[in-house]
Amino acid sequence: MKKMLLILFTSITGSFAFAQYKPVDQGSSVQFVIKNLGFNVSGLLSGLDGKIQFDPGNLNVSSFDVSLDANSINTDNNMRDSHLRNDSYFDVKNYPRIHFVSTKVTPSNKEGTLFVFGKLTIKNKTKDISFPFTAANSGEGYVFKGTFKINRKDFDIGGSSTISNELVVTLNILSVKS
Repeated sequence: MKKMLLILFTSITGSFAFAQYKPVDQGSSVQFVIKNLGFNVSGLLSGLDGKIQFDPGNLNVSSFDVSLDANSINTDNNMRDSHLRNDSYFDVKNYPRIHFVSTKVTPSNKEGTLFVFGKLTIKNKTKDISFPFTAANSGEGYVFKGTFKINRKDFDIGGSSTISNELVVTLNILSVKS
């Protein structure tokens, strides 16, 4: 009986042995680039929050549940930023957070690179996305880096025909142990 209890305790605590991290704004960046009138326009989003469970030795227990403050959009142009916050773009009044939840993390064929699969929600529209990323130990946590493309129309983010539908998002997320 004691042996059975020890096995049960070990299996329960072993499943919680992976490390949990929290993304932090200081030292992180979420940047996007989109073409407008043929020119690249870049911007940043901040206000990171969420939970990251990451064990590079056991990717099956790894997961990401992170969000950003949509109101934080910054393209270095106050008038454009105000316009992007309105209801035809990000509608920050009704949809204040941009949210990503992973469904799985897998290795890739390229050494040091992993893949994350998950659901991205913007303006209450959810789409499946996946992208490669790297995870570098930073002492207190990890730095996760990745790049992916999305179609703004998939999330009902409006705009004129002078704006490209596709934008590139580049992540550089610092996490600390929580």
